[in-house]
Amino acid sequence: MNAYTDLTVQGTPTRAASVLTGISRATASRRQQRPGPPVPREVVPANRLSRTERARVLAVLTSDEFVDATPIQIFAELLDRGIYLCSVSTMYRVLRENTLVTERRRQARHPARAIPELVATAPGQVYSWDITKLPGPVRGVYYDAYVMIDIYSRYLVGVHVHARESGPLAEEMMREVFAIHGIPEVVHADRGTSMTSKTVATLLADLEVTRSHSRPKVSNDNPYSEAWFKTLKYAPVFPDRFGSLSDARAFMDAFRDRYNHEHHHGGLGLHTPAEVHYGLAAAKAADRADVLNTARNAHPERFSTPTAVPKILTLPDAAWINKPANHDDQQAYQTAA
Repeated sequence: MNAYTDLTVQGTPTRAASVLTGISRATASRRQQRPGPPVPREVVPANRLSRTERARVLAVLTSDEFVDATPIQIFAELLDRGIYLCSVSTMYRVLRENTLVTERRRQARHPARAIPELVATAPGQVYSWDITKLPGPVRGVYYDAYVMIDIYSRYLVGVHVHARESGPLAEEMMREVFAIHGIPEVVHADRGTSMTSKTVATLLADLEVTRSHSRPKVSNDNPYSEAWFKTLKYAPVFPDRFGSLSDARAFMDAFRDRYNHEHHHGGLGLHTPAEVHYGLAAAKAADRADVLNTARNAHPERFSTPTAVPKILTLPDAAWINKPANHDDQQAYQTAA
């Protein structure tokens, strides 16, 4: 368009300029007649305070007399004295311009919670536990299921059902679990009343077991217990209600046994928790590899990889709660060094 305008200004006929630039004369005419964009200009409000007046307002607000008062209190006090400086909103505006609008009352400071970072490389190292509600025979009646799980093997080392939740009942479960499966290095739980009770804390301290707790309102800090509760309650056999406390206990015992000994866990290379917990997974993995090799030799065209075991059958080396983001990078660096 600029080339067309330059040609016509220099006396070139519009028809020739159109042929040379490829712009039709109608288009050029419309664009020349179209008004240009408006030139922005700052409009100063008529009621705006001058620089001197704003400085005076700031001086009054920050004076020794009014430094601890709110703008609305200052506004009222000045009016009682027959003085009007500006509106309350303008007072706040002046304070904001000078970064003086802050909360002056003492506020509660919640300390930053450390992220629990736990790792288990074998069974018996880290236990996670929690309590979930089981619906009773009528609305409003619930039973409490105390569940403790080994995070490495996913083996349910303890499942107790009671009519209520309390620290002594949790201690009783732990004593039984530790007597059967051994004392772990760490016991992890959320911050429920039973988990932080004095009876549980005393027991773990006497046994020199490290206590670990989730951060407040962070359910992901206790993933193994929460995931198992979902497995339980989404199971097709989970009832809408339990007829009695004995019914709930019988169901949980049967479900625990099936889970420990029959459930092929996707996070354990499709081994059962019992196979991993009692050290049977390696032999099972070797048997599976022999079966796969036989099938591969019979029909090699049906396998995309010649020797590798499918990833889904790989048992992880460790189980983490909040694995650090740079852990793998650090390990790789240490191995290379």
